[in-house]
Amino acid sequence: MTTEIRFYHNAPDRLRVACVLTAKACAGGRRISVFAPDGGTARHFDQMLWAFQPLAFIPHVPAGSPLAAETPVVIGTTLDVLPHQDVLINLGDELPAGFDRFELVLEIVGPSDPEKAAARGRYRDYKARGYTLAAHDLAQRSGE
Repeated sequence: MTTEIRFYHNAPDRLRVACVLTAKACAGGRRISVFAPDGGTARHFDQMLWAFQPLAFIPHVPAGSPLAAETPVVIGTTLDVLPHQDVLINLGDELPAGFDRFELVLEIVGPSDPEKAAARGRYRDYKARGYTLAAHDLAQRSGE
């Protein structure tokens, strides 16, 4: 299996874009692992998913939940506790060890210089390992 890697840059809000991508992937029947190495980010993302679509529910649980294996979206602070191997949304600043077990890795790049610098490092690391990368400019899509 070859892992597909997509970068979404110029995201005005990384977590909001992660919610959009999670909702789309979930609606498409995919199983999503969300890697948020910072516990605060993991909790905030969990809260955002609850309120993201007022008339719809995105089924999600933290990685430690007994329902994690059956739930389409699982949020964890380490990759080894994430049960799904379909889609990985990386909310960390580093290249996550073990990312290559996923079919698709989504990287979201926020507007700050530290976020951009970290993303450039991840981009170089993926490229050096021979992965084909797709880049999507969110500023172009929103007409900014």
